[in-house]
Amino acid sequence: MRLTTSQALVRFLAAQWSERDGVEQRLIAGVLGIFGHGNVAGVGQALAEQGAGTRDPLPYYLARNEQAMVHTAVGYARTRSRLSTFACTTSIGPGATNLATGAALATVNRLPVLLLPGDIFATRAPGTVLQELEDPRSYDVSVNDSLRPLSRFFDRINRPEQLPSALLAAMRVLTDPAETGAVTLALPQDVQAEAYDWPEELFARRVWHVPRPVPEPAALARAKELLRASRRPLVVAGGGVKYSEAWEELLRFAENHGVPVGETQAGKGALPYDHPCAVGAIGHTGTDAANTLAREADLVIGVGTRYTDFTTASRTLFGQARFLNVNVTALDAAKNSGLTLVADAREALRALGGTDWRADPAWTHRAAALAAAWQSEIGRTYAGTEFSQPVVLGVLNEAAEGGVVVNAAGSMPGDLHRLWRSSDPLQYHVEYGYSCMGYEIAGGLGVKLAAPEREVYVLVGDGSYLMMAQEIATAVQERVKLVIVLVDNRGFASIGNLSESVGAQRLGTAYRTRGPGGELDGEPLPVDLAANAASLGADVLRA
Repeated sequence: MRLTTSQALVRFLAAQWSERDGVEQRLIAGVLGIFGHGNVAGVGQALAEQGAGTRDPLPYYLARNEQAMVHTAVGYARTRSRLSTFACTTSIGPGATNLATGAALATVNRLPVLLLPGDIFATRAPGTVLQELEDPRSYDVSVNDSLRPLSRFFDRINRPEQLPSALLAAMRVLTDPAETGAVTLALPQDVQAEAYDWPEELFARRVWHVPRPVPEPAALARAKELLRASRRPLVVAGGGVKYSEAWEELLRFAENHGVPVGETQAGKGALPYDHPCAVGAIGHTGTDAANTLAREADLVIGVGTRYTDFTTASRTLFGQARFLNVNVTALDAAKNSGLTLVADAREALRALGGTDWRADPAWTHRAAALAAAWQSEIGRTYAGTEFSQPVVLGVLNEAAEGGVVVNAAGSMPGDLHRLWRSSDPLQYHVEYGYSCMGYEIAGGLGVKLAAPEREVYVLVGDGSYLMMAQEIATAVQERVKLVIVLVDNRGFASIGNLSESVGAQRLGTAYRTRGPGGELDGEPLPVDLAANAASLGADVLRA
Protein backbone atom coordinates (compact mmCIF):
# COMPACT_ATOMS: atom_id res chain seq x y z
CA MET A 1 0.00 0.00 0.00
CA ARG A 2 1.55 3.28 -1.09
CA LEU A 3 1.21 6.02 1.53
CA THR A 4 3.28 8.82 2.95
CA THR A 5 5.09 8.18 6.20
CA SER A 6 2.56 10.36 8.03
CA GLN A 7 -0.39 8.55 6.48
CA ALA A 8 1.12 5.23 7.50
CA LEU A 9 1.73 6.51 11.03
CA VAL A 10 -1.85 7.70 11.50
CA ARG A 11 -3.35 4.55 10.01
CA PHE A 12 -1.17 2.39 12.27
CA LEU A 13 -2.08 4.31 15.44
CA ALA A 14 -5.80 4.02 14.69
CA ALA A 15 -5.46 0.21 14.67
CA GLN A 16 -3.71 -0.21 18.05
CA TRP A 17 -5.55 -1.64 21.05
CA SER A 18 -4.57 -2.64 24.57
CA GLU A 19 -5.95 -5.58 26.52
CA ARG A 20 -5.76 -6.61 30.17
CA ASP A 21 -7.90 -9.18 31.91
CA GLY A 22 -9.81 -9.73 28.67
CA VAL A 23 -10.92 -6.10 28.33
CA GLU A 24 -9.86 -4.24 25.19
CA GLN A 25 -9.71 -0.49 24.58
CA ARG A 26 -8.00 1.83 22.15
CA LEU A 27 -4.35 2.25 23.05
CA ILE A 28 -4.19 5.66 21.35
CA ALA A 29 -7.45 7.43 22.15
CA GLY A 30 -6.70 10.41 19.93
CA VAL A 31 -4.16 13.04 18.97
CA LEU A 32 -3.53 16.29 20.81
CA GLY A 33 -1.69 18.86 18.79
CA ILE A 34 -0.69 22.28 17.64
CA PHE A 35 0.15 22.53 13.96
CA GLY A 36 3.03 24.60 12.69
CA HIS A 37 6.26 24.50 10.74
CA GLY A 38 7.29 20.86 10.67
CA ASN A 39 4.06 18.92 11.17
CA VAL A 40 1.21 20.62 9.31
CA ALA A 41 2.20 19.38 5.85
CA GLY A 42 2.75 15.79 6.94
CA VAL A 43 0.93 14.66 10.07
CA GLY A 44 -1.68 17.40 9.67
CA GLN A 45 -2.62 16.29 6.18
CA ALA A 46 -2.73 12.64 7.24
CA LEU A 47 -5.03 13.37 10.17
CA ALA A 48 -7.36 15.40 7.96
CA GLU A 49 -7.57 12.56 5.45
CA GLN A 50 -8.16 10.03 8.24
CA GLY A 51 -11.24 11.93 9.36
CA ALA A 52 -9.82 13.18 12.65
CA GLY A 53 -12.09 16.21 12.52
CA THR A 54 -15.13 13.96 12.69
CA ARG A 55 -13.84 12.15 15.80
CA ASP A 56 -13.46 8.78 14.09
CA PRO A 57 -11.37 6.71 14.41
CA LEU A 58 -8.51 8.88 15.70
CA PRO A 59 -9.91 12.21 16.94
CA TYR A 60 -7.81 15.36 16.89
CA TYR A 61 -7.88 17.91 19.72
CA LEU A 62 -6.46 21.38 19.26
CA ALA A 63 -4.47 22.32 22.38
CA ARG A 64 -3.10 25.74 23.36
CA ASN A 65 0.33 24.77 24.70
CA GLU A 66 2.52 21.76 23.95
CA GLN A 67 3.49 21.16 27.57
CA ALA A 68 -0.17 21.32 28.54
CA MET A 69 -1.23 18.73 25.98
CA VAL A 70 1.25 16.23 27.43
CA HIS A 71 -0.31 16.89 30.84
CA THR A 72 -3.73 16.21 29.33
CA ALA A 73 -2.47 12.90 27.94
CA VAL A 74 -0.98 12.01 31.33
CA GLY A 75 -4.20 12.82 33.18
CA TYR A 76 -6.07 10.62 30.74
CA ALA A 77 -3.59 7.73 31.00
CA ARG A 78 -3.56 7.76 34.80
CA THR A 79 -7.35 7.70 34.95
CA ARG A 80 -7.38 4.78 32.49
CA SER A 81 -4.89 2.80 34.60
CA ARG A 82 -2.15 3.24 31.95
CA LEU A 83 -4.12 1.21 29.40
CA SER A 84 -4.88 4.08 27.02
CA THR A 85 -3.25 7.40 26.21
CA PHE A 86 -2.92 10.15 23.60
CA ALA A 87 -0.38 10.98 20.94
CA CYS A 88 0.92 14.57 20.86
CA THR A 89 2.05 16.21 17.61
CA THR A 90 4.11 19.41 17.48
CA SER A 91 6.06 21.61 15.12
CA ILE A 92 9.86 21.71 15.20
CA GLY A 93 11.75 24.14 17.40
CA PRO A 94 9.81 25.73 20.27
CA GLY A 95 6.83 23.45 19.74
CA ALA A 96 9.08 20.44 20.31
CA THR A 97 11.03 21.83 23.26
CA ASN A 98 7.79 22.75 24.98
CA LEU A 99 7.22 19.00 25.33
CA ALA A 100 10.17 18.56 27.69
CA THR A 101 8.48 19.29 31.02
CA GLY A 102 5.49 17.13 30.14
CA ALA A 103 7.78 14.29 29.04
CA ALA A 104 9.66 14.42 32.32
CA LEU A 105 6.40 14.39 34.27
CA ALA A 106 5.13 11.35 32.36
CA THR A 107 8.33 9.39 32.81
CA VAL A 108 8.75 10.25 36.50
CA ASN A 109 5.18 9.09 37.15
CA ARG A 110 5.56 5.94 35.00
CA LEU A 111 2.68 7.03 32.76
CA PRO A 112 2.50 6.38 29.00
CA VAL A 113 2.30 9.16 26.41
CA LEU A 114 3.36 9.17 22.75
CA LEU A 115 5.23 12.28 21.58
CA LEU A 116 5.49 13.04 17.86
CA PRO A 117 7.57 16.20 17.46
CA GLY A 118 8.39 17.47 14.00
CA ASP A 119 12.10 17.52 13.16
CA ILE A 120 14.58 19.09 10.74
CA PHE A 121 15.03 17.78 7.19
CA ALA A 122 16.68 14.37 7.15
CA THR A 123 18.11 15.07 3.69
CA ARG A 124 19.44 18.50 4.75
CA ALA A 125 18.57 19.64 1.21
CA PRO A 126 17.20 23.10 2.13
CA GLY A 127 20.18 23.94 4.33
CA THR A 128 19.47 25.60 7.65
CA VAL A 129 15.71 25.82 8.16
CA LEU A 130 13.48 27.97 10.32
CA GLN A 131 13.70 27.01 14.02
CA GLU A 132 16.67 24.67 13.47
CA LEU A 133 19.35 24.44 16.14
CA GLU A 134 22.77 24.49 14.47
CA ASP A 135 25.26 22.47 16.49
CA PRO A 136 28.85 22.83 15.24
CA ARG A 137 29.73 19.43 16.67
CA SER A 138 27.27 17.46 14.54
CA TYR A 139 24.69 18.20 11.85
CA ASP A 140 22.40 15.38 13.02
CA VAL A 141 21.63 17.07 16.36
CA SER A 142 18.29 18.85 16.76
CA VAL A 143 16.39 20.25 19.72
CA ASN A 144 14.49 16.96 19.88
CA ASP A 145 17.61 15.33 21.30
CA SER A 146 16.74 17.13 24.53
CA LEU A 147 13.90 14.62 24.85
CA ARG A 148 16.21 11.59 24.87
CA PRO A 149 16.90 11.49 28.64
CA LEU A 150 13.24 12.26 29.36
CA SER A 151 11.87 9.41 27.23
CA ARG A 152 11.69 5.69 27.93
CA PHE A 153 12.12 5.14 24.19
CA PHE A 154 13.39 7.60 21.58
CA ASP A 155 13.88 7.23 17.85
CA ARG A 156 14.27 9.56 14.89
CA ILE A 157 12.67 8.33 11.68
CA ASN A 158 15.22 9.31 9.03
CA ARG A 159 13.84 6.91 6.41
CA PRO A 160 10.30 5.59 5.83
CA GLU A 161 11.65 2.04 6.13
CA GLN A 162 12.51 2.74 9.76
CA LEU A 163 8.94 3.49 10.77
CA PRO A 164 7.53 -0.04 11.29
CA SER A 165 10.21 -1.19 13.73
CA ALA A 166 10.08 2.13 15.58
CA LEU A 167 6.30 1.99 15.92
CA LEU A 168 6.33 -1.56 17.23
CA ALA A 169 9.03 -0.69 19.77
CA ALA A 170 7.07 2.39 20.84
CA MET A 171 3.87 0.40 21.41
CA ARG A 172 5.78 -2.24 23.36
CA VAL A 173 7.16 0.36 25.78
CA LEU A 174 3.83 2.16 26.14
CA THR A 175 2.17 -1.10 27.21
CA ASP A 176 4.98 -2.44 29.41
CA PRO A 177 4.09 -1.72 33.07
CA ALA A 178 7.76 -1.75 34.08
CA GLU A 179 9.15 0.40 31.27
CA THR A 180 6.36 2.80 30.40
CA GLY A 181 6.67 6.58 30.34
CA ALA A 182 7.14 9.15 27.61
CA VAL A 183 7.88 7.64 24.20
CA THR A 184 9.24 9.94 21.49
CA LEU A 185 9.30 9.42 17.73
CA ALA A 186 10.94 12.43 16.10
CA LEU A 187 9.59 12.97 12.58
CA PRO A 188 11.76 14.90 10.09
CA GLN A 189 9.44 17.06 8.03
CA ASP A 190 10.64 15.77 4.66
CA VAL A 191 10.28 12.13 5.71
CA GLN A 192 6.73 12.81 6.94
CA ALA A 193 5.65 13.56 3.36
CA GLU A 194 7.73 10.88 1.63
CA ALA A 195 5.74 8.10 -0.06
CA TYR A 196 6.61 4.44 0.42
CA ASP A 197 5.13 1.01 -0.31
CA TRP A 198 4.04 -0.40 3.05
CA PRO A 199 3.10 -4.00 3.85
CA GLU A 200 -0.65 -4.38 4.42
CA GLU A 201 -0.13 -6.23 7.70
CA LEU A 202 1.34 -3.08 9.27
CA PHE A 203 -2.17 -1.64 9.40
CA ALA A 204 -3.99 -4.71 10.69
CA ARG A 205 -5.79 -4.43 14.01
CA ARG A 206 -3.21 -5.19 16.67
CA VAL A 207 -3.97 -5.92 20.34
CA TRP A 208 -1.19 -5.38 22.88
CA HIS A 209 -1.57 -7.59 25.95
CA VAL A 210 -0.63 -5.74 29.14
CA PRO A 211 0.91 -8.40 31.38
CA ARG A 212 0.49 -9.04 35.07
CA PRO A 213 3.85 -10.50 36.13
CA VAL A 214 3.51 -13.02 38.96
CA PRO A 215 5.97 -13.35 41.86
CA GLU A 216 8.93 -15.66 41.38
CA PRO A 217 8.33 -18.71 43.64
CA ALA A 218 11.55 -18.48 45.65
CA ALA A 219 11.09 -14.75 46.25
CA LEU A 220 7.47 -15.37 47.25
CA ALA A 221 8.55 -18.00 49.77
CA ARG A 222 11.04 -15.57 51.33
CA ALA A 223 8.35 -12.89 51.47
CA LYS A 224 5.97 -15.21 53.30
CA GLU A 225 8.66 -16.01 55.85
CA LEU A 226 9.12 -12.30 56.43
CA LEU A 227 5.38 -11.86 56.95
CA ARG A 228 5.18 -14.72 59.46
CA ALA A 229 7.98 -13.17 61.50
CA SER A 230 6.24 -9.81 61.68
CA ARG A 231 3.98 -8.63 64.50
CA ARG A 232 3.66 -4.95 63.56
CA PRO A 233 3.38 -4.75 59.75
CA LEU A 234 2.39 -1.64 57.81
CA VAL A 235 1.46 -1.43 54.13
CA VAL A 236 2.54 1.63 52.14
CA ALA A 237 0.18 1.75 49.16
CA GLY A 238 1.54 3.60 46.14
CA GLY A 239 0.33 4.39 42.66
CA GLY A 240 1.03 0.85 41.53
CA VAL A 241 -1.99 -0.36 43.52
CA LYS A 242 -4.23 1.91 41.46
CA TYR A 243 -2.53 1.29 38.10
CA SER A 244 -2.94 -2.44 38.73
CA GLU A 245 -6.53 -1.92 39.92
CA ALA A 246 -5.60 -4.00 42.95
CA TRP A 247 -7.73 -2.16 45.49
CA GLU A 248 -10.00 -5.13 46.23
CA GLU A 249 -6.99 -7.40 46.79
CA LEU A 250 -5.42 -4.78 49.06
CA LEU A 251 -8.63 -4.51 51.08
CA ARG A 252 -8.85 -8.30 51.52
CA PHE A 253 -5.17 -8.53 52.45
CA ALA A 254 -5.52 -5.78 55.05
CA GLU A 255 -8.72 -7.23 56.53
CA ASN A 256 -7.64 -10.87 56.56
CA HIS A 257 -4.27 -10.16 58.16
CA GLY A 258 -5.08 -7.11 60.28
CA VAL A 259 -2.59 -4.85 58.52
CA PRO A 260 -2.95 -1.05 58.59
CA VAL A 261 -2.50 0.74 55.26
CA GLY A 262 -0.84 4.11 54.75
CA GLU A 263 -1.04 5.84 51.39
CA THR A 264 1.30 7.90 49.24
CA GLN A 265 0.00 10.77 47.13
CA ALA A 266 -0.32 8.46 44.12
CA GLY A 267 -1.87 5.68 46.19
CA LYS A 268 -4.40 7.75 48.12
CA GLY A 269 -7.88 6.29 47.82
CA ALA A 270 -6.64 2.72 47.49
CA LEU A 271 -8.79 2.01 50.56
CA PRO A 272 -11.94 3.96 51.47
CA TYR A 273 -11.02 6.63 54.02
CA ASP A 274 -13.40 5.20 56.64
CA HIS A 275 -12.12 1.62 56.52
CA PRO A 276 -10.67 0.57 59.91
CA CYS A 277 -7.37 -0.43 58.26
CA ALA A 278 -6.99 2.90 56.42
CA VAL A 279 -4.61 5.08 58.45
CA GLY A 280 -4.33 7.76 55.76
CA ALA A 281 -1.49 9.72 54.25
CA ILE A 282 2.07 8.74 55.07
CA GLY A 283 5.31 10.67 55.01
CA HIS A 284 6.19 14.34 55.09
CA THR A 285 2.58 15.33 54.37
CA GLY A 286 1.17 12.41 56.32
CA THR A 287 -1.24 11.91 59.21
CA ASP A 288 -0.34 11.40 62.84
CA ALA A 289 -1.87 7.94 62.57
CA ALA A 290 0.18 6.66 59.64
CA ASN A 291 3.43 8.29 60.72
CA THR A 292 3.17 7.03 64.29
CA LEU A 293 2.69 3.50 63.00
CA ALA A 294 5.55 3.95 60.53
CA ARG A 295 7.94 4.71 63.37
CA GLU A 296 6.81 1.63 65.32
CA ALA A 297 6.39 -0.93 62.51
CA ASP A 298 8.71 -3.93 62.33
CA LEU A 299 7.86 -4.61 58.66
CA VAL A 300 6.99 -2.13 55.92
CA ILE A 301 5.23 -3.69 52.94
CA GLY A 302 5.58 -1.26 50.05
CA VAL A 303 3.11 -2.01 47.27
CA GLY A 304 3.65 -0.06 44.07
CA THR A 305 5.56 2.81 45.66
CA ARG A 306 8.76 4.55 44.55
CA TYR A 307 9.66 5.55 48.13
CA THR A 308 10.27 9.21 47.32
CA ASP A 309 11.57 11.58 49.99
CA PHE A 310 8.05 12.81 50.75
CA THR A 311 6.99 9.22 51.49
CA THR A 312 10.00 8.35 53.66
CA ALA A 313 10.43 11.85 55.15
CA SER A 314 13.88 11.81 53.55
CA ARG A 315 14.59 8.37 55.05
CA THR A 316 13.87 9.47 58.61
CA LEU A 317 10.33 8.14 59.05
CA PHE A 318 10.70 4.40 59.49
CA GLY A 319 12.39 3.04 62.59
CA GLN A 320 14.05 -0.37 62.66
CA ALA A 321 11.62 -1.90 60.20
CA ARG A 322 12.51 -4.36 57.50
CA PHE A 323 11.13 -3.79 54.01
CA LEU A 324 9.17 -6.05 51.69
CA ASN A 325 8.82 -4.26 48.36
CA VAL A 326 6.21 -5.30 45.81
CA ASN A 327 6.70 -3.52 42.51
CA VAL A 328 6.46 -4.33 38.83
CA THR A 329 9.67 -2.31 38.34
CA ALA A 330 12.84 -3.89 39.73
CA LEU A 331 14.40 -0.45 40.29
CA ASP A 332 11.71 0.44 42.80
CA ALA A 333 11.44 -3.02 44.32
CA ALA A 334 15.12 -2.96 45.31
CA LYS A 335 14.96 0.28 47.29
CA ASN A 336 15.68 0.56 51.04
CA SER A 337 17.60 -2.73 50.96
CA GLY A 338 14.26 -4.48 50.99
CA LEU A 339 13.27 -7.99 50.04
CA THR A 340 12.24 -7.59 46.42
CA LEU A 341 9.09 -9.06 44.95
CA VAL A 342 9.03 -8.00 41.31
CA ALA A 343 5.42 -8.54 40.33
CA ASP A 344 2.10 -6.94 39.51
CA ALA A 345 0.49 -5.55 42.65
CA ARG A 346 -2.74 -7.50 42.26
CA GLU A 347 -1.00 -10.80 41.62
CA ALA A 348 1.44 -10.29 44.48
CA LEU A 349 -1.27 -9.41 46.99
CA ARG A 350 -3.24 -12.47 45.97
CA ALA A 351 -0.19 -14.66 46.44
CA LEU A 352 0.76 -13.11 49.78
CA GLY A 353 -2.85 -13.29 50.94
CA GLY A 354 -2.62 -17.06 51.18
CA THR A 355 -0.14 -16.85 54.03
CA ASP A 356 -1.26 -18.36 57.35
CA TRP A 357 -0.39 -15.32 59.43
CA ARG A 358 -1.92 -12.32 61.16
CA ALA A 359 -0.60 -9.16 62.75
CA ASP A 360 -0.64 -8.80 66.53
CA PRO A 361 -4.28 -7.98 67.43
CA ALA A 362 -3.11 -5.19 69.72
CA TRP A 363 -1.32 -3.59 66.74
CA THR A 364 -4.42 -3.83 64.57
CA HIS A 365 -6.62 -2.29 67.27
CA ARG A 366 -4.11 0.48 67.92
CA ALA A 367 -4.04 1.33 64.22
CA ALA A 368 -7.84 1.52 64.06
CA ALA A 369 -7.92 3.78 67.12
CA LEU A 370 -5.29 6.12 65.67
CA ALA A 371 -7.18 6.26 62.36
CA ALA A 372 -10.45 7.09 64.11
CA ALA A 373 -8.76 9.84 66.10
CA TRP A 374 -7.38 11.36 62.91
CA GLN A 375 -10.79 11.27 61.25
CA SER A 376 -12.15 13.19 64.22
CA GLU A 377 -9.39 15.76 63.73
CA ILE A 378 -10.35 16.12 60.06
CA GLY A 379 -13.96 16.70 61.08
CA ARG A 380 -12.89 19.38 63.55
CA THR A 381 -10.69 21.06 60.92
CA TYR A 382 -13.40 21.01 58.26
CA ALA A 383 -15.86 22.58 60.70
CA GLY A 384 -13.68 25.65 61.28
CA THR A 385 -15.26 29.08 61.08
CA GLU A 386 -12.39 30.93 59.42
CA PHE A 387 -12.27 31.13 55.62
CA SER A 388 -9.10 29.04 55.41
CA GLN A 389 -7.80 26.57 52.85
CA PRO A 390 -8.73 23.50 54.96
CA VAL A 391 -12.28 24.82 55.36
CA VAL A 392 -12.52 25.34 51.59
CA LEU A 393 -11.35 21.75 51.10
CA GLY A 394 -13.96 20.51 53.55
CA VAL A 395 -16.79 22.24 51.71
CA LEU A 396 -15.52 20.91 48.40
CA ASN A 397 -14.97 17.41 49.78
CA GLU A 398 -18.62 17.23 50.81
CA ALA A 399 -19.86 18.65 47.51
CA ALA A 400 -17.57 16.50 45.36
CA GLU A 401 -18.90 13.09 46.39
CA GLY A 402 -18.20 10.75 43.48
CA GLY A 403 -16.16 13.39 41.68
CA VAL A 404 -12.42 13.63 41.11
CA VAL A 405 -10.18 16.25 42.72
CA VAL A 406 -7.13 17.30 40.66
CA ASN A 407 -4.09 19.15 42.00
CA ALA A 408 -0.31 19.20 41.68
CA ALA A 409 1.67 21.91 43.45
CA GLY A 410 1.83 24.51 46.18
CA SER A 411 0.41 24.15 49.68
CA MET A 412 -2.69 22.27 48.55
CA PRO A 413 -1.12 18.81 48.01
CA GLY A 414 -0.12 18.65 51.67
CA ASP A 415 -3.56 19.59 52.94
CA LEU A 416 -5.26 17.31 50.44
CA HIS A 417 -3.04 14.36 51.33
CA ARG A 418 -3.78 14.71 55.03
CA LEU A 419 -7.40 15.84 54.93
CA TRP A 420 -9.20 14.70 51.77
CA ARG A 421 -11.64 11.86 52.31
CA SER A 422 -11.54 9.53 49.31
CA SER A 423 -14.35 7.03 49.00
CA ASP A 424 -13.12 5.30 45.85
CA PRO A 425 -9.76 4.82 44.10
CA LEU A 426 -10.35 7.32 41.28
CA GLN A 427 -11.56 10.22 43.41
CA TYR A 428 -8.08 11.57 44.20
CA HIS A 429 -5.73 12.74 41.44
CA VAL A 430 -2.75 14.72 42.74
CA GLU A 431 0.34 14.75 40.53
CA TYR A 432 3.14 14.66 43.07
CA GLY A 433 5.82 12.75 41.24
CA TYR A 434 6.99 15.85 39.39
CA SER A 435 4.67 18.26 41.26
CA CYS A 436 4.44 20.46 38.21
CA MET A 437 2.90 23.91 38.54
CA GLY A 438 0.46 24.29 35.67
CA TYR A 439 -0.51 20.61 35.50
CA GLU A 440 -3.87 21.11 37.16
CA ILE A 441 -6.19 22.47 34.46
CA ALA A 442 -4.60 20.56 31.58
CA GLY A 443 -4.44 17.34 33.62
CA GLY A 444 -8.03 17.83 34.74
CA LEU A 445 -9.07 18.03 31.10
CA GLY A 446 -7.46 14.62 30.55
CA VAL A 447 -9.24 13.18 33.59
CA LYS A 448 -12.60 14.40 32.31
CA LEU A 449 -11.96 13.00 28.82
CA ALA A 450 -11.15 9.64 30.42
CA ALA A 451 -14.10 9.66 32.85
CA PRO A 452 -16.82 11.88 31.34
CA GLU A 453 -19.41 10.51 33.77
CA ARG A 454 -17.62 12.07 36.76
CA GLU A 455 -17.46 15.66 37.88
CA VAL A 456 -13.86 16.90 37.88
CA TYR A 457 -12.81 19.51 40.44
CA VAL A 458 -9.53 21.25 39.62
CA LEU A 459 -7.92 22.89 42.65
CA VAL A 460 -5.38 25.50 41.60
CA GLY A 461 -3.55 28.36 43.25
CA ASP A 462 -2.82 31.66 41.59
CA GLY A 463 0.81 30.67 41.04
CA SER A 464 -0.06 27.54 39.08
CA TYR A 465 -2.90 29.31 37.29
CA LEU A 466 -0.55 31.96 35.94
CA MET A 467 1.83 29.24 34.77
CA MET A 468 -0.74 27.54 32.53
CA ALA A 469 -4.39 28.54 32.38
CA GLN A 470 -4.95 28.53 28.63
CA GLU A 471 -6.36 25.01 28.43
CA ILE A 472 -9.59 26.51 29.77
CA ALA A 473 -10.08 27.54 26.14
CA THR A 474 -9.52 23.94 25.03
CA ALA A 475 -12.10 22.68 27.53
CA VAL A 476 -14.60 25.26 26.26
CA GLN A 477 -13.80 24.27 22.69
CA GLU A 478 -14.51 20.59 23.44
CA ARG A 479 -17.58 21.33 25.60
CA VAL A 480 -15.87 19.58 28.50
CA LYS A 481 -17.05 20.71 31.93
CA LEU A 482 -14.40 21.37 34.56
CA VAL A 483 -15.11 22.86 37.98
CA ILE A 484 -12.03 24.99 38.66
CA VAL A 485 -11.57 26.23 42.22
CA LEU A 486 -9.00 29.03 42.10
CA VAL A 487 -7.52 30.00 45.47
CA ASP A 488 -5.75 33.35 45.12
CA ASN A 489 -3.24 34.22 47.84
CA ARG A 490 -1.30 36.63 45.61
CA GLY A 491 1.96 34.78 45.37
CA PHE A 492 3.89 31.58 45.94
CA ALA A 493 2.69 31.11 49.52
CA SER A 494 3.99 27.58 50.01
CA ILE A 495 7.52 28.43 48.91
CA GLY A 496 7.24 31.71 50.80
CA ASN A 497 6.73 29.78 54.02
CA LEU A 498 9.65 27.50 53.19
CA SER A 499 11.92 30.41 52.30
CA GLU A 500 11.17 32.11 55.60
CA SER A 501 12.08 28.97 57.49
CA VAL A 502 15.48 28.72 55.78
CA GLY A 503 16.45 32.38 55.92
CA ALA A 504 15.38 33.61 52.48
CA GLN A 505 12.67 35.80 54.04
CA ARG A 506 10.02 35.23 51.35
CA LEU A 507 12.21 36.82 48.68
CA GLY A 508 10.48 36.78 45.30
CA THR A 509 7.36 34.97 46.46
CA ALA A 510 4.73 37.76 46.67
CA TYR A 511 2.95 39.32 43.70
CA ARG A 512 3.67 42.98 44.37
CA THR A 513 4.98 45.95 42.44
CA ARG A 514 8.54 47.10 42.95
CA GLY A 515 8.65 49.59 45.80
CA PRO A 516 10.66 52.81 46.18
CA GLY A 517 13.54 50.95 47.79
CA GLY A 518 13.92 48.57 44.87
CA GLU A 519 12.30 45.58 46.58
CA LEU A 520 9.12 43.77 45.47
CA ASP A 521 7.27 45.17 48.46
CA GLY A 522 4.94 47.69 46.85
CA GLU A 523 1.23 47.48 46.17
CA PRO A 524 -0.35 44.10 45.28
CA LEU A 525 -0.42 43.51 41.54
CA PRO A 526 -3.78 44.57 40.05
CA VAL A 527 -4.36 41.17 38.46
CA ASP A 528 -7.92 39.84 38.15
CA LEU A 529 -7.63 36.10 37.55
CA ALA A 530 -11.39 35.59 37.58
CA ALA A 531 -11.72 38.07 34.73
CA ASN A 532 -8.94 36.24 32.92
CA ALA A 533 -10.78 32.93 33.24
CA ALA A 534 -13.95 34.58 31.97
CA SER A 535 -12.06 35.93 28.97
CA LEU A 536 -11.11 32.34 28.10
CA GLY A 537 -14.77 31.31 28.09
CA ALA A 538 -15.33 30.13 31.67
CA ASP A 539 -18.43 30.89 33.70
CA VAL A 540 -17.10 32.59 36.85
CA LEU A 541 -18.45 32.72 40.39
CA ARG A 542 -16.55 34.82 42.93
CA ALA A 543 -16.36 33.84 46.60
